[in-house]
Amino acid sequence: MLVRPADPAATTPVEMDGARDVRMQVMVGRDDAAPNFAMRHFVVAEGGHTPQHNHPYEHEVYIVEGELEAECSGETRTVRAGDVLLVPSEAVHQFRNTSGADARFLCMVPVTSDCGQPVPGS
Repeated sequence: MLVRPADPAATTPVEMDGARDVRMQVMVGRDDAAPNFAMRHFVVAEGGHTPQHNHPYEHEVYIVEGELEAECSGETRTVRAGDVLLVPSEAVHQFRNTSGADARFLCMVPVTSDCGQPVPGS
């Protein structure tokens, strides 16, 4: 069994066009021999955002802390700690932190995606 803390201090900057003040920690991924899913921990600083993008796989998101604006396929909703989201495959999406504090979320994707490794996140 693997046990690892979701530690904001263990995150690294997301270096991807369109990302601003976003950090990520791979919680479980290919390097852990996970056969199906990768789990990533994101920290979005006040005023930060993920890039607006899409990809050919769904992902599930759990908001751990704070508040974000989640845009998906043209719809924008405010999401808060405790909320769960499904981002469908191919849906254009983005997370923006317009609150006054950092926000954190967990995101699960197929381990076969590029996002299962500590490379530019989605």
